[in-house]
Parts: sequence; C-alpha cells; structure tokens
Amino acid sequence: MYYLSIEGKQKLKGSVSISGAKNSALPILAATLLSQNPVSISNLPNVADVKTLLKLLENLGASYETTQEGIKIDSSTVNSACANYDIVRKMRASILTLGPLLARFGHCEVSLPGGCAIGQRPIDLHLKALEAMGAKIQIEQGYVIAKAPEGLKGATIIFDKVTVTGSENILMAAALAHGVTKLVNVAKEPEVVQLCEILKNAGVKIDGIGTSEITIVGSYGKLLPLQDIKVIPDRIEAGTYLCAGAITNSKITITDVIPKHLEAVALKLQQMGFGIEITDDSITILPATKILPSDIETTEYPGFPTDMQAQFMALCTQADGTSLIDERLFENRFMHVSELSRMGASVKLKGHSATVEGHRELTAADVMATDLRASSALILAALVAKGTTKIHRIYHLDRGYENLEGKFSALGAKIERLEE
Repeated sequence: MYYLSIEGKQKLKGSVSISGAKNSALPILAATLLSQNPVSISNLPNVADVKTLLKLLENLGASYETTQEGIKIDSSTVNSACANYDIVRKMRASILTLGPLLARFGHCEVSLPGGCAIGQRPIDLHLKALEAMGAKIQIEQGYVIAKAPEGLKGATIIFDKVTVTGSENILMAAALAHGVTKLVNVAKEPEVVQLCEILKNAGVKIDGIGTSEITIVGSYGKLLPLQDIKVIPDRIEAGTYLCAGAITNSKITITDVIPKHLEAVALKLQQMGFGIEITDDSITILPATKILPSDIETTEYPGFPTDMQAQFMALCTQADGTSLIDERLFENRFMHVSELSRMGASVKLKGHSATVEGHRELTAADVMATDLRASSALILAALVAKGTTKIHRIYHLDRGYENLEGKFSALGAKIERLEE
C-alpha cells in the first residue's frame, strides 16, 4: 500500500500538460463493443479505471495492443456477454457495457457496479430506458440479466433526472437499435458530446448533439465502422491543477485543454480574485491580491461540476471570509470534510450544504482518501499546510489522475509516493 508525502508551504510555477479525460475514455472503450473493425484510440489516460475496463473487454473476448499514440483495440472478436463481478465491482463505469452488449447480442449479464462511495447512483434509469426499448430485465444474485432476442426497438425515452452514464449507455444501445430513438433530458457533458460525435462519424444519424434532446436512427443490429478516436482533455484534471495554482497563489499554466469545457471553473476562480488568461488550448491562472470567498452550487454541465466541489472546498479554506457550498448531485460527497478538519479546516455541514470558514492556517496531518476527488482536495490542502502531510489510501487517486506526482513535482511541489 502506498501513500503520498507532501511538504507544504511551497510556491508552484511552470506549466503542466493535461491528459485525456477518464470520463470520456471509459464510454469510448465501451463503444468499441459496437465496432465491426479494430479502432485506434489516442490520448488515452494511463489510469487505473481505464486499465480495469480494458481488462473487462479482454475478458469478453476483445484484444488490444499498445501503440505510440495509445492503443489499437479489436472488439469484433467479443464472444461473451457476461461482465463478471470480479472486475465490475472495482468500477461503477463498467455498467457502460450493458447497453452495447445487449444491443449487439440480444442478451447480457452485467454485475451490479462498484466504485467510489459518494452516494446512491442507481442504475434504474438505465434499466427503465432499456425496458422502454423492449428489453426484459431481471436482477438475480447481483447481476443485471437483460434479454432482447429480437433486438432493441427505437422508443421515446424521457430521463427522470440528468444522468451521464445513463445517457451514454442508451446512446450506444440506440445506435444498434431497430428504428428511431428519441432521448429527452440528456446529459450535455463534453464526454457525452464526444461519444455522440464518434457514433455520428461511424455513420449513425444523430440529431441534437450537445442539447438535451437527441434523436438517433439505429443500424438495425449491424455493427458500426468506428473511426480512429482521440480522447478529449480531462477538464477535471485541468480544474484540479488550476486549483493548485489558486490555493498556493501561484502562476501556473495548463496546456492541451479545451477552455470552453472549463468555463464554469474559470469564472468561479475569477470571482474569487484570480486572473485568468486563455488561449486556444491553454489556461494560465494568475495570483490574487486577496482570495475572495465564494458561493458554489454544483449542477449538471455547463454548470459548476460536482467533481470540482472538493477541490474548491480546500481552496475556500484560504479565502478571506466565509464560503457556502451547495452539493446538489450526490448526498455523500462531503466525506473529505472530516479529513480536512484534521488539518485545521473549519467546515460546518447542514444537509447538502457546507459552510467553509476562510483564512485558516492548515497544519500537516495523517489523512485518508475516501474517494477520487476527495483525494485531490487533500493534496491541495497539503500544498499550503505547515509541515509534511501523509495521504493514505491513494489508490483512489490512481483511478483518475495520470502521473500525479510527476506533474506536481514539475510545478515545484515537494511530493513523494512512499510505501507503508
């Protein structure tokens, strides 16, 4: 078991290149189940979740090889429609194989998923949509057993709430369905948009990309000629490094990004007093004369992302005043509060709101990562804490951040990965 040792009170400087988006790479890998040909995927992040999904695809009968740009994967050889518990339990996104497997084979068995314990993320919206497309679904011994022997049928589906993985799952299922599927209240995240563009480039007729209503004309069960894919940059990794610059009040530049994907984060940083300089593919954060408190409410894209809430909470501990954070998407996404408190943060919780007292002198402590984004909040706090902080259970970080120590070290942080 490894932990991170971080010496605080270090200024950062320089630039950092942002990796491919984990949350785009995972549905892209699942989408290869729809492909009749091998697909080259570049800018694939080297993180644990990607490795887990590749292992699952291999288990189903796919094969892949590493290339200079990323990987070349052949899922045309898949001969199993059973995603077993041993792999799926490690990562919630494994449920993304449900739609493609069912659409392709007319039946599948997918274990109920695991992943970060940040609250209930039920898959009932996925199942309800597939049932509307004609699937018969049962839950038996921890598995979703789905059958559609005559193929999935086009349908009008209204999601009761915005769901990113639900939107992605049904988009992939609809791509191979018989007839026209209309999806209403679809997630508009950049990762969903990229998946739509990939399907469109493979010849699927899709209207409404980037809006809340999308219409898909299915291929009547015919596998698709997927084209080569480059994974979009990871907007959450980018936002995390911007927060690292902010909390240390340093000038740093993030490169290889799509600034439009970070508009909500950049605007919030500007409201807190930081300068922001933007080019076509980079963002530079400039130090603030005074870090102002902020009111933050998480919501679906293009609003403020829940995946940046923990990082901004760490930043708000250094603001000149009291900040209010309203978490609207996940009920258990304040698990980092107790660990930040061990470092001297003052955060009061009431329901889905957190009041963060600013101007806190943080001090080093032994802390424990509870989920992926909470882990990054602890790193940010450690950067400004007095002394050396040890962050344990960092396997959460490895699920979503590529070469984290290397990138932070290049910016001037004193950070080491050590063995317990």
